[in-house]
This record gives sequence, structure tokens and C-alpha cells, in this order.
Amino acid sequence: MGRERLTFDGWIAAVGTRSGARVVVGHWLRSPFGAFGDVMLEHADGRRLLLAPTAPTAECIAGIYHFDEVLIVPVRVWQRDTEWDVSAGPLNLRFAVGRRGALGLALRAVPRPLARRPAWAALADGPARLLPGVRTRGSSRPGCRQWYAACDLRRITAATASLDGTDLGPPAPVLPPVRFGFASAPATPALVRVVTTVERAGARPCGRARP
Repeated sequence: MGRERLTFDGWIAAVGTRSGARVVVGHWLRSPFGAFGDVMLEHADGRRLLLAPTAPTAECIAGIYHFDEVLIVPVRVWQRDTEWDVSAGPLNLRFAVGRRGALGLALRAVPRPLARRPAWAALADGPARLLPGVRTRGSSRPGCRQWYAACDLRRITAATASLDGTDLGPPAPVLPPVRFGFASAPATPALVRVVTTVERAGARPCGRARP
């Protein structure tokens, strides 16, 4: 079998909580599955949970990253100005973002066609490694390579989260780093616009491209 290259274009939000749970939300505007959202959650004891909206998206994501449990549940993401609301089965998350800092403004200046190229993400990997756990290229599974190209960044200034009706506590750094793949989110809770490229060898095709 040949190699399959997938592109996911959208937003990733990552926030820690006082309880020790860390939450990573993907809000994908363009992907092989069209627009959709997913949630990755790592409990304080290290258990990793994927919340995905359909069997195909769950199968694809679980084939790239590592989880101890996968649930197929409705995932909805709403955004109003600086406020975001996420509902994913047992998880509810609300967060607010602040203004862009210098890094966010610099990332927005990167032309989108350039940001979509894996070579750009590879070039950015060196500076990204100055942040604990952050990588822009690597591999989570044999035969699978990934590149992350950030195009915007805004700090998360406030957040509330609950799981199965239990409050997870106030926001906290995303520490220890999450262990879904080869890289973690920044330790400071943030919302990042990102173009993710995944190349897989010998894998069953991951969905069908849509306009």
C-alpha cells in the first residue's frame, strides 16, 4: 500500500484544571471528514480518553494517537466573539480568550500557503522545542508522521470544565504534558490556529475528502 497524506485545518484549545485533568479540543474547519470537533482528555492518573463524533473520525484519530478509552458522542463547539463553549458527551467546557500577544501576531503574518507545507513546520521545530513538551514534527506510531504549523495563538484567560457533572476545578497549566502523541500542548492554556498534516503508510484510507 502507498502513503496517505491528510490535512486538518482549524483550532486546538488546551487547558489544564486544578483536578489534574488536562483537556485538548480540536475544532476542525476543514478535514477529510469536513468540519467536526473532538476532545482528548487525560485524567490526573494518566488515563487518556478520546471523545469523537462518529465511528470514522474515532477510528482515524485513534489510529494516529494513543488512548485508553474511546467514546463516540455528539461533539459541539460554539464560538461567540472571545467566548467558546464545548459539549462532548460527559464533558462540558467553557473558556474565554484574550488578545493576541507578540507571538500570535507573528504567527498570523505567516502566509497560509506556506503554513500548509510540512517543510515550514519542520523548520519551526527547533524554536518550538524551547517550550516544554512542544514539538512541530514527529511520529506517534510506526509508519505515521505528523507536522503542526501554527498560524495564530491567543491565551485562554478563563475556563470552567466539568466531567460527568463533576467540576474539574479552575484552570491550571497543561502539566504534566499530555501523552496522546509525540508532543504536548503549550503549558500555558491557549487557543492555537493550526494546520496539521498527517502522513501514514500502509493504512486504510481515513475518510473521504470533501470540498
